[in-house]
Amino acid sequence: MKRSFLWRFLLVFVLAGGAGTAIAQNKPAAPHDRAGPSGPGVLQLLPADSVTEHVVDTAQGKLAYTATAGTLTFFNQSGEKMADVFYTAYVKKNGGADRPLTFVFNGGPGAASAFLNLGLVGPRILDMGPQGHDAAQAKLIDNPDTWLRFTDLVLIDPIGTGWSRTAKPDDARSFWNVSGDADAMAKAIALYVDKNNRIGSPKYLLGESYGGLRAAKTARALQREQGIVINGIVMLSPFLEGWLTFGDDGSALRAALQLPSLAAAALERKGTFNHDALAKAEKFAMTDYLTTLAGPAPRGAAAKAFYDKVAQVSGLPVAAVSKARGFVTDAFIKTLRAGDGKIVSRYDATFAVDDPFPEERAGHAPDPVLDGVARAYGGAFAAYARNELGFKTPMTYELLANNVTRHWDWGHGRNNVGAESDLRVLLSFTPSFRLLIAHGYSDMVTPYAMTRYVLDHLPPLGPPSRTTLKLYRGGHMLYLDADSRRAFSTDAAAFYRGGE
Repeated sequence: MKRSFLWRFLLVFVLAGGAGTAIAQNKPAAPHDRAGPSGPGVLQLLPADSVTEHVVDTAQGKLAYTATAGTLTFFNQSGEKMADVFYTAYVKKNGGADRPLTFVFNGGPGAASAFLNLGLVGPRILDMGPQGHDAAQAKLIDNPDTWLRFTDLVLIDPIGTGWSRTAKPDDARSFWNVSGDADAMAKAIALYVDKNNRIGSPKYLLGESYGGLRAAKTARALQREQGIVINGIVMLSPFLEGWLTFGDDGSALRAALQLPSLAAAALERKGTFNHDALAKAEKFAMTDYLTTLAGPAPRGAAAKAFYDKVAQVSGLPVAAVSKARGFVTDAFIKTLRAGDGKIVSRYDATFAVDDPFPEERAGHAPDPVLDGVARAYGGAFAAYARNELGFKTPMTYELLANNVTRHWDWGHGRNNVGAESDLRVLLSFTPSFRLLIAHGYSDMVTPYAMTRYVLDHLPPLGPPSRTTLKLYRGGHMLYLDADSRRAFSTDAAAFYRGGE
């Protein structure tokens, strides 16, 4: 697998030293008090905060809310403005200061929060047609399943994404590492809580993809640096352990944890998706498939029987399976639908388009979902912020900031980055802390079986119900499927009620 390509486009939707100590804790700005644009360098292009009133129709009736599009300011130890962090907040009218408050972010590293804002939780969503994949037909509509029904929302863009910028370009890199990012997100959250007097609200984090790991790191940073304890975390398609996500392509375990997602996609294509059939594929993946890959390569009749079985489960051609000796690799992008002249997406193995480069063997073309569909969220959010939220700036909205991705500092390497230890501490030290993780079955970027493996290997820390894994039809951005978006939102509402 071309891991550099994979990570560049992961929406795993992340920060190590420097930024936390560079942010002065006693110099918070008061964005609502700004009369107009201010700040050095590019920050002068950011307008004052915009506060608007809206109403959205939900299944429970009309919901009135206040939207704020603005920035939270970081100062350095000299009292100089260091950075502005862009955020969008949705607060229910007359909801009370003790209403749940959820801080939301994507991942990347380098992804802005527009994905979750207009894709899942916000009061407005981007409708991309009946199949959820036609960006040319995208339009904003009310979201009857908005999470604002059960929690106030604050969506944050990390430094370098969206409209979040440092005053001096060179300062940005101090935020582009695992712990520095977490410290910065924790500081932004603390500023919002203080400014809006929300210390008494139950507080939750929601992170997509790399944002799952970011949520775990930020929760620890909030408690350690800001004295704020998180009640729970919701993760969507999370990246949890680098050694699983980016590990050796020759790892039998890693291949076994990828296979169920391909099996789910194969069942979907056949129109035979059901949980019993998928459970059989999962059992095969963790028994005969795993042990065979871990041992010597099979030969003769045994090899034929094994490769035939893998092909039947995965939907891959037998020739491709045999050539790879049974291992699941990036070959599925070109080979899974080669007979139809199509390539499939890493983000959803059920989604295929005509192959734009049929003469090439490797599947290194733009991704059908990420590049053909998801990019629409950037332009849609910029227009939404300008036309409906009143936040007008000539600055480019960075939906997927390649500069952040290229310069990200993984410390001792991305294979050594993980969230399991953070989750252990959160579950152990805060008895009421709860975790909800959602995955799409056919996601090959962060396969659901990898998350199940991590959860299954946590020690018993209180009732098992404190950690919940929910699975839905669809891929990495399962909210592209309206039914899955609705089901996930319903399950999230139940999760929040469980914390009351």
